[in-house]
Amino acid sequence: MHRDNGGKLDQGVAVRDGGLLTPLREPVFRQLVIGRGCAELANAIAPVALAFAVLDVTGSLVQLGVVVGARSVAVVLLVLFGGMLADRLPRSVILQGTALMAAGTQAVIAVSVLGGFATLPLLVVLSIANGVTSAMSLPAAAALTPQTVPAAVLTQANAVARMFVNSGRFTGAAVGGVLVGVFGPGWAMAVNSAVFLAAALAYRAVRVPDSSGATGSGGSAFKELAEGWREFTERTWVWVVVLQFMVVNAVLAGGLFVLGPAVADGTIGRTAWGFVIAAQTMGALVGGVLMAHWRPRRALLAGVAVVLLEVIPLITLAKAPHVVPLLLAMFVVGVSGEVFVVAWDVSLQENIPPDKLARVYSYDMLGSFIALPVGEVIAGPLGTRFGTETTLLGGAVVLALVTCWSLCSRQVRGLVRRSPVEASG
Repeated sequence: MHRDNGGKLDQGVAVRDGGLLTPLREPVFRQLVIGRGCAELANAIAPVALAFAVLDVTGSLVQLGVVVGARSVAVVLLVLFGGMLADRLPRSVILQGTALMAAGTQAVIAVSVLGGFATLPLLVVLSIANGVTSAMSLPAAAALTPQTVPAAVLTQANAVARMFVNSGRFTGAAVGGVLVGVFGPGWAMAVNSAVFLAAALAYRAVRVPDSSGATGSGGSAFKELAEGWREFTERTWVWVVVLQFMVVNAVLAGGLFVLGPAVADGTIGRTAWGFVIAAQTMGALVGGVLMAHWRPRRALLAGVAVVLLEVIPLITLAKAPHVVPLLLAMFVVGVSGEVFVVAWDVSLQENIPPDKLARVYSYDMLGSFIALPVGEVIAGPLGTRFGTETTLLGGAVVLALVTCWSLCSRQVRGLVRRSPVEASG
């Protein structure tokens, strides 16, 4: 395959399955990952800046929770609609529009904070608007990758895209803290708006042929959501893995981000805990490099199996809460998590019809978005009732059992990657 001057893939020419940098030779893919990297950078800056902006305006942790929660609720309610929209309209146009909308909302927050007229209702409304942009953009971004590269390098493309995403998240959290500390939350929001604008400019250069259903089927929204649900449920391996990760995400969210800081407070300290969390991101970057060079024939089986390694930090927190073991454990989680995500993305992209892919992604994302707060909410009461150590070990057992249950599925074990020739055809 090669890309002609119009940015379309020529399906008549084979492309060799190359290394890490091969997908970046595709100009449209380069612009896509630059846009996604900028968007993730901005999304990581935003919560840091917004939190301190709300605290400066209200001084209330309760009201901070209201503002942050409003965004999460908007994402959960609208992500299915976002998937439907991404299967009806050109996905690159959706990404441009949502990035511009995010830039605008962040600019309004910046002006209101710097001008001294920010109020709680205004911040809640703008937070909801940001949630809407995320719900609209996430399925489109996930489903667009296979439209920008030859099928032979789809694994590398997903790995490289994840590396840009993870780099943006890792850098954004640090940049957000520096901007707030040096210039204040208002100017941090202004910078955040500029980064979203840069993402929109990158997305503007992403020109690809529409997916086969890009113009929509002409049916109602409920009919199109039902079509996506049928695609989601008729493949056992899809809903089995999504159910598995609803449990895995809930366990890890509660264990690592609720009970973990409590354990750290009494053992390694808060500063060291920050480095422990950062080790997960470093592991994810290494996992991305690994998956760019490794093309397992049974990618889904490999991805699901390595999730068993994610019991390690839970056991370490319970039995050996020391800096070095925790750093290693979280690094392993980062690697295993990235191996799974790339394997999962490739499996969906090769087996779901392109005109329904975004809707299937949206059902997958909905499961994750619901699971995270559930895990965070129940971890505290369970830790109080049964003790932190027992709760962490119990979470490790549940994670291992649900992963083994997923591996019992014949479709999960048997799904085979297409060869480059089959994928091209």
